[in-house]
Amino acid sequence: MNEIGSDQLLNKISELLISAKLKVVQAVNQTMVFTYFEIGRMIVEEEQNGKERATYGKYIIKSLSERLTLEFGKGFSQRNLEQIRQFYLVYSKTQTASAEFNLSWSHYMKLMRIDEINERKFYEIEAYKNNWSLRELNRQYDTALFARLALSKNKSEILKLSTESQTLEKPQDAIKRPLCTRIHRTS
Repeated sequence: MNEIGSDQLLNKISELLISAKLKVVQAVNQTMVFTYFEIGRMIVEEEQNGKERATYGKYIIKSLSERLTLEFGKGFSQRNLEQIRQFYLVYSKTQTASAEFNLSWSHYMKLMRIDEINERKFYEIEAYKNNWSLRELNRQYDTALFARLALSKNKSEILKLSTESQTLEKPQDAIKRPLCTRIHRTS
């Protein structure tokens, strides 16, 4: 086999392996987030025991934390279980049990702190469709992308963005300008 043919074969195999690794990471993230959603549901149901409000929730979480940490190791601190519980409470209002969670747990930790539902959905959709890292999600949120768009467009278009994502109308819409952002921050 000549060198050109082997380079092409190597490139095709490399692309396949990279694609497979990305799918594995996505599957792990999705499974972990769905598992946390279900753990949150179980905690809430146990706390409430069929009642509207829980009366002994802190005890359940403390006890669960101790026992889960003994059996499964790190990752089940009281604080983490409280966040998992909060995740369920936030997302159970807008997600179905079979909903696909397409972002990482870290993304959802950021998103669940956004109180306004349409704004949260907007950032969730944009993070997924644009493959934003957590750092990029934080940057877009910190620079108030949703609020800036809300000021520049009518309300019905913003509500559409919170469910459908941005529509690219011209090639320039697809170009991100991180260099311009960096220049403005350093000056």
